[in-house]
Amino acid sequence: MMKKTYKIEVDCANCANKMEEAAKKTEGVKDATVNFMTLKMNVEFEEGQQPKAVMEHVLKNCRKVEDDCEIFF
Repeated sequence: MMKKTYKIEVDCANCANKMEEAAKKTEGVKDATVNFMTLKMNVEFEEGQQPKAVMEHVLKNCRKVEDDCEIFF
């Protein structure tokens, strides 16, 4: 099981919650948590997934709910 932590840029706690929900719904993501205080996103990937490829989809999905958010990966 692979877990990674990413630095994020997001404006408010509510937006962070929306990003977390969007990340969780992304194919290839087993679980995700966003910590607004530390501006970090922890992602647990499904078995056999390529984190970078999955994160590109996570970012697209997050931008649908929060268009100016940023994830650094």
